[in-house]
Amino acid sequence: MTDQPAADPESRSRPERTSMTPLQKVAMGFVVVAIDTLGRFDVLPDFIGWAMVLWGLSSVRWTERGQLLGIGSVCAVVSLAVWFPQVNERVHDAELALKWALSLPDLLFIFLFARAVCSAARAGKDRKFTGRFGVIGWVTCLVAALPPIADAADSRTMLGYADVAFVLLWLWLIWNTFAAHARPYAAARDTV
Repeated sequence: MTDQPAADPESRSRPERTSMTPLQKVAMGFVVVAIDTLGRFDVLPDFIGWAMVLWGLSSVRWTERGQLLGIGSVCAVVSLAVWFPQVNERVHDAELALKWALSLPDLLFIFLFARAVCSAARAGKDRKFTGRFGVIGWVTCLVAALPPIADAADSRTMLGYADVAFVLLWLWLIWNTFAAHARPYAAARDTV
């Protein structure tokens, strides 16, 4: 065995811990909102996710911040209202029109959030995220329109596509929100 000196505790340095960026908080909230349990009762309530989204948005420097906080609060209230088992059972068995109407605040939030990030990215001359969040905005409009079109056409296939598109929209939004979190235009108000 070789004789090695004991490592000095002060020589081992830990990387400095930094707090989460606003968009990381928002993206984690999106993850909680997007995850549903297999049963009818959501064990990880969506309103907790919306609270995380609001926490993240409270520190961004965007001019659209107030608007996003307002519609995010509406999303939190709607998700809290339908979380209770008595309401959740009725909504689960309800007509498509009610389910679609309950998803509209979420879709409006996604559209406005994508537009806000797109504007901030454009101001920061970041073509990559300007384009990505622009596409998210347009896809959100398409996803919002598919269920009533499918219902009018009495097409179960199109309704299935609408469900898949809704899930893919959330995944694409979460991915890009995490990807854009460290951009200068997404920084907290007190860090620039």
